[in-house]
Amino acid sequence: MPVVRDLRLLLRLRHFRRLLYVRLLSQGADGVYQVALAAYVVFSPEKQTSAAAIASAMAVLLLPYSLVGPFAGVLLDRWRRRQVFLYGNLLRALLAAATAALMIGHAPEWLFYVSALCVTAVNRFVLAGLSAALPRVVDAERLVLANSISPTAGTLAATAGGGLAFGVRIVASDSDAAVVLLGAFLYLCAALASLAMPRALLGPDRTPERPHLRTALADTARDLLAAVRYLAEPQRREAAWALASMTLMRFCYGALLVLLLMLCRYALSSTPDEGLRLLGLALAASGAGFFAAAVVTPAAAGRLGPARWIAVCSGAATVLEPALGLSFATGPLLVAAFVLGLTTQGAKIATDTIVQESVEDGFRGRIFSVYDVLFNVSFVGAAGVAALMLPPDGRSVVLIVFVALIYAGVAVAMARHRNRNGGDVSRETSPPR
Repeated sequence: MPVVRDLRLLLRLRHFRRLLYVRLLSQGADGVYQVALAAYVVFSPEKQTSAAAIASAMAVLLLPYSLVGPFAGVLLDRWRRRQVFLYGNLLRALLAAATAALMIGHAPEWLFYVSALCVTAVNRFVLAGLSAALPRVVDAERLVLANSISPTAGTLAATAGGGLAFGVRIVASDSDAAVVLLGAFLYLCAALASLAMPRALLGPDRTPERPHLRTALADTARDLLAAVRYLAEPQRREAAWALASMTLMRFCYGALLVLLLMLCRYALSSTPDEGLRLLGLALAASGAGFFAAAVVTPAAAGRLGPARWIAVCSGAATVLEPALGLSFATGPLLVAAFVLGLTTQGAKIATDTIVQESVEDGFRGRIFSVYDVLFNVSFVGAAGVAALMLPPDGRSVVLIVFVALIYAGVAVAMARHRNRNGGDVSRETSPPR
């Protein structure tokens, strides 16, 4: 099979393989850490969690970074990306260990959220840097395949990390602190794995400037404006449309995730532990969808074009999510989780490819950082909307129909844009070298 042949060739690339190791360890640690947080915040027996509480937790963890997130891209275009992976993961290992200490010491809840917020903030730098560095280790002909393998493998690693967290939690007598310490160890391993790559390999090419703080802030604002103007250029229109579509699909993902959390906690389980196990099954089904997207997307996006593939993914979600979710039964919801993983990751692979191929290396870090912030803002916004619409047990026909309408709008908009332009801009623009 051509995909298998290309995959073997891709994995022979030494530096791609090493960058992949960093992603797997880093996102595996993310999965461990996130399950520990979910268990501590949502599924603790002594807490009566509501959708509003979940939305508030997401806002505390994600919104503060989102307000300053675009500035991270400017730093990524100035700092050596390998050093971001090294020091970022070292810092996260220390912060995760601090979170475990706060859990053990029963510290005030606001202090726990501050610690978790810091881990999440550093995570944005690492993930944006991984996406920006990918074109430095693969050739243009295999970029779509690399975008299928690398982020999807990271998501699967996060899913595996979540499964490992469940296992450790059982062995350690439901100790969330022990799970967080495991995440800290994996962050440390990710930092050490980054040392296998040369310092300058991942770029950026230009020498980082070291101005005074006031000058740096002013330069950052000008650079961000330049990046926005760059993205608004006619030849980047495809990237702008893809980012807008992916932001809306991320909104849908966030709303359905809050619904799933509430269903697992109350409607579909009798105890918090049973609800946590059910959530684990749903996340595993979603992870299987991510894997399926990695297998299907290279051929589908190559045949249809990345923009049309986004339209197909959102169109499939329009039909299948309400068809499977409106029963509010365990079996169909697990299938719906698989579909959600497949369509969301398939669209993300296509969006990553469009952005990478139509954005020059000097702007790529900023664009991916803005991309990441759009993810956070839409995710938190979705949680807020879900909190307003969901009943206490999570059963909401209105929310599922609302999400289906958004998916339909994305499908129609991307299909019309693709037909109006007569082709993918990403295929007409020579990719950056």
